[in-house]
Amino acid sequence: MNMPKHPFDALDRRVIAELQADARLTNVELAGKIGLSPSPCLRRVKRLEREGVIEGYRAVLSRDRVGLAMTVFVSVKIGGHASEGADDFVAAVCAMPEVINFHLVSGETDYLLEVVVADLAHYQRFLLDRLLDIPIVREVKSNIVIQAHKACAPVPLDHLD
Repeated sequence: MNMPKHPFDALDRRVIAELQADARLTNVELAGKIGLSPSPCLRRVKRLEREGVIEGYRAVLSRDRVGLAMTVFVSVKIGGHASEGADDFVAAVCAMPEVINFHLVSGETDYLLEVVVADLAHYQRFLLDRLLDIPIVREVKSNIVIQAHKACAPVPLDHLD
């Protein structure tokens, strides 16, 4: 785990919080919100980007509006952790555009995938033709999301105090 080289000050935390809320803020707007002039504000943002605290900016899409109305959390058990097959599994899953989040986890399963597809028929094809076709996959459990109550939340910053 990469910990920051130095603690964040209150202005860093405010910059991060404001950009998580709205990454489309102009530098002038951001500076006004955090009480800095534009030049020092931009220097802070650039430093946070350079240090890897801010990894990037992206648009959050309405999955329904782009035809991806179904989200499935998929737990996967594989046969063997340190084998070359595990590396092949990771590479194969990372190449699947339907998988939007992919984690190695502890517990009863080895990996947790967040999969977005249009509907149940598309998920069935993904599961049968792609995921279960990977030789090292031993067991799969699917949890279909009925309703999302919290998604794409900002990273909490309270621990940075």
